[in-house]
Amino acid sequence: QVQLVESGGGLVQAGGSLRLSCAASGRTFSSYAMGWFRQAPGKERAFVARISANGGDTIYADSVKGRFTISRDNAMNTVYLQMNSLKPEDTAVYYCASSPSLTLPWTYWGQGTQVTVSS
Repeated sequence: QVQLVESGGGLVQAGGSLRLSCAASGRTFSSYAMGWFRQAPGKERAFVARISANGGDTIYADSVKGRFTISRDNAMNTVYLQMNSLKPEDTAVYYCASSPSLTLPWTYWGQGTQVTVSS
């Protein structure tokens, strides 16, 4: 069982930055792929970014490429999402998720953290 807890959300003006954190419980964090997703009001949950277990492989949604950076610290059991040049359309609840493998479904989810970008 893995528990994920997101933090770092908040209200920021367009063009600003936020760093989200996702702290994971359990001793197997370093063997899990991690991902960030978001859900805007009235929309389905959407993929944002993901990172492999060792951190060597990352993929981003086109909408955030070049502005967001996913990283992880396996010693701290934490994955991060650095968000720069934020836009109002980035407003959403952001969720982290984990999977035993990049080819398997996302198994565990956090409760989400709200990010609001004002224009």
